[in-house]
Amino acid sequence: RVRLPTHLSRLARVDGEIQVDVAEPVTLAAVLDAVESRHPAPRGAIRDRATGRRRAFVRLFACEEDLSHEPPDTVLPE
Repeated sequence: RVRLPTHLSRLARVDGEIQVDVAEPVTLAAVLDAVESRHPAPRGAIRDRATGRRRAFVRLFACEEDLSHEPPDTVLPE
């Protein structure tokens, strides 16, 4: 489950959480790929299209832990 911040939710035209299916291993990059694939409108607002790097104003959390500065291949906790 993914909860987008308000400005990205509006771009994606979603309310609340969205569900994405991600194959093992579940990494930060895999989740972002799934979100951008299912909801392409915020693509480029979450990650830079040229470099794939997270935008500075976007924070990434899993299990109440800030993973924003972790590498994209970081495996997420279950």
